Amino acid sequence: MHNRETFEPQGERNDIKTIATLLPYLWPKDNTSLRTRVVVSMFFLVAGKLTNVVVPIFYKLAVDAFDTTANAIIAVPVMLLIGYGLTRVMAQAFGEIRDAVFTRVAQRAIRLAGLKTFRHLHKLSLAFHLGRQTGRVSRAIERGTKGIEFLLRFSLFNVVPTLFEIVLVCGILWKMYGFWFSLVTFTTIIGYIAWTLIVTEFRIHHRRAMNESDSMAHTKAIDSLLNFETVKYFSNEDHEARRFDEALKIYEDAATRSGVSLSLLNIGQGIIISIGLTLVMIMAGNGVVDGSMTIGDFVLVNTYLIQLYLPLNFLGFVYREIKQSLVDLEQMFGLLDTPPDIRDDDDAPVLAINGGGIKFNDVRFSYDPRREVLKGISFQVPPGKTVAIVGASGSGKSTISRLIYRFYDINDGAILIDDQDIRHVSQTSLRDNLGMVPQDTVLFNDTVFYNIAYARPGAPPSEVEAAARHAHIHEFIMSLPDGYQSKVGERGLKLSGGEKQRVAIARTILKNPEILIFDEATSALDTHTEKEIQESLKELSANRTTLVIAHRLSTIIEADEIIVLDAGVISERGKHIDLLVSNGPYAKMWARQQEATKAQEAMEGTMDGPIGPTVSVTL
Repeated sequence: MHNRETFEPQGERNDIKTIATLLPYLWPKDNTSLRTRVVVSMFFLVAGKLTNVVVPIFYKLAVDAFDTTANAIIAVPVMLLIGYGLTRVMAQAFGEIRDAVFTRVAQRAIRLAGLKTFRHLHKLSLAFHLGRQTGRVSRAIERGTKGIEFLLRFSLFNVVPTLFEIVLVCGILWKMYGFWFSLVTFTTIIGYIAWTLIVTEFRIHHRRAMNESDSMAHTKAIDSLLNFETVKYFSNEDHEARRFDEALKIYEDAATRSGVSLSLLNIGQGIIISIGLTLVMIMAGNGVVDGSMTIGDFVLVNTYLIQLYLPLNFLGFVYREIKQSLVDLEQMFGLLDTPPDIRDDDDAPVLAINGGGIKFNDVRFSYDPRREVLKGISFQVPPGKTVAIVGASGSGKSTISRLIYRFYDINDGAILIDDQDIRHVSQTSLRDNLGMVPQDTVLFNDTVFYNIAYARPGAPPSEVEAAARHAHIHEFIMSLPDGYQSKVGERGLKLSGGEKQRVAIARTILKNPEILIFDEATSALDTHTEKEIQESLKELSANRTTLVIAHRLSTIIEADEIIVLDAGVISERGKHIDLLVSNGPYAKMWARQQEATKAQEAMEGTMDGPIGPTVSVTL
């Protein structure tokens, strides 16, 4: 099926699958430097935690030392307190060094994952991009890249080391004070973790609802702002505000439910920790009373539990954020799971151009299986010749240009360039040899120079200027305040339709391709400019294979062959004069356009001022 509906994640991904997708970024292949950083980070992680569990022992010894003879008070506690201070500093320093070493790994992972997703989006078919919602996709990538850093940093440097520290502390308590101290501490921690897991799992669907409504609001905002003029045409500002507010209201409700459940989670965590801490303190207090424990032991147990409580409290937050990050990553990795509809063969050869002849052999194609657009059409564009395709709107004219570019694969038949099936050559080499001037030109939100030079990034200014001169836009560019460095605005909105079209023509001239496709390339131009552009296009297409998809029949009278499409089939073909003589569909279209042109000229002759553009008639 060629058409794809709006982008949705490929089902809810299993957390293990998401983490497995992430691991290669943590342990990058063929990158010894980053792997070394990971190993060094792990070393400092272990060193930091081992040092951290020693800190309370120095504290205990210092407290016990205060309870000895008067002479010892002067020297021993000072040394122990110095040791206590040094171990605290070392534990913190090891953690900071660990973070500093690992930062490069985390940032490289974000960069590579973002780049991989961006490249993958460009590999997906036109069908995907026609169906996608830009705001939803950009939001998925934005949240996903942020989720990567959080997962890499906190899952490694908070969850894992906290669990490691819990095991160490429980072992120390068992060794020093017996099984029950260790059991109560371990049970408290298990209860805390279990409560966190259960409630967090319950809260996940609220996060998904927040993400969905956030994407919806973002998409509606972008869509509305991109269509700013249309909104103004119909005075629909209030309507757009209501649509945006509806999405925000859904987010508000989901966020409120999420906040309430968070409070429930925090209360339960506090109760569990307080119960465990109280039980251990009672046990330690009894030990001090019966003489089996010292005041230092009481302090040690209390310090260990408080030392565990802080990361455990943070662990709850980290786990929630990890789960939320996994949810955020679902859509980003879902994009990577989306297979491209159009794929190169393994070891697909480069297209070998030898004249650039195009052949359509009994080509059938449909965007939707229920409606066939091209119904077995066959024609050829000989090397160096010009063939024009005309027909009513929806007859399949523009579909032909998309198929030549292999934005879609045909259902049946074959499209050949110099007798090479375009499905069996690399897409890059195919498109490198094609030049397109589309009907609807969309420019990048950058300078005029950038948009023309986009055909050949790095082209010298002299060649860019030469292309602009051939497209008859150089004088206009120089009249702008910043010349070639003038910004064109988002989608080129600062330029008129004719100016954008001429930038597109200059871009194609700069590319200097072997095969040219003009998809109603002069439809947005006035009559005078159209004639100038036609001369440029005629010069550009000399000795090049050229396919012209035309609306104005006056622009294709010199074509070597004109093909008339009607509902996906070729109704007639031939030269301009021959088609007029045959008095078929082409002749009728020609007559209608001539009548419309004469009527327009007559109307303009009765008016003062400059002559306006020719009226376009929908065929």
